[in-house]
Amino acid sequence: MAYWIKVNYERNEYIVDLDGLSAFACAPNGKITFWLPNSAVPIIINQQSNPEGYQQVLDYIQQVSAHSLSSSWIHLSYERNDYVIDLNRIGSFCYTPASRISFWLPDSSIPIVINEQKDPDAYQKLIDFIARKTGHVLP
Repeated sequence: MAYWIKVNYERNEYIVDLDGLSAFACAPNGKITFWLPNSAVPIIINQQSNPEGYQQVLDYIQQVSAHSLSSSWIHLSYERNDYVIDLNRIGSFCYTPASRISFWLPDSSIPIVINEQKDPDAYQKLIDFIARKTGHVLP
């Protein structure tokens, strides 16, 4: 089911299906970033510049986060941002012997690197998801 919204960004109006997005980054200053599908164009919105669009995106993030126990959406903190990511849309994972798992956000060039010692909870969620989704077990 589509979840279409209209947002204003840099003097342009975008109509975006939030169900088509794979990740959101929420900065401590209240900005929310998402990337347009198949383009790597980031859209950055905040409460002051686009209150209606901001609230719609925030409501959507809260909705998918609330269902994260039964779905593929994961919430994690990385480099001072909170990310909400649909792991089903990740096409590859890289495991290093230093107990790190890395992957790239779809539609962007941002790598996410999760270290077992720094974020054991997110690391375990990734290990569990990879095993469940791919059938491959990482150490």
